[in-house]
Amino acid sequence: MRTAAVRAVMITSVTIIQAVVAFFCSVAGSWLAFPVTVSAVVFTVVATWSVLDVWITRQVWRQRNGVVSEPSSTARPPLREKHGGSRAETASPLSEAA
Repeated sequence: MRTAAVRAVMITSVTIIQAVVAFFCSVAGSWLAFPVTVSAVVFTVVATWSVLDVWITRQVWRQRNGVVSEPSSTARPPLREKHGGSRAETASPLSEAA
């Protein structure tokens, strides 16, 4: 998954560079403007496909496996563990009578 994400970023970067080169070639009136523009359009399609591939793969993984929620090492302990007891143990007698 990570290699696909890196590949998508690299393809997107090349596409942006090609779009800039195509713009400058067309402003300068160079004969390279048309071939670079065509290749930029093709690379735009490829970049869109690769980014969507990564995005859809991540969404499918999240739906199948769920999101793992673990506290980080810097998270403070819950108050119940800190004080030593749970609320069920310290319930008032009135709640048992009802």
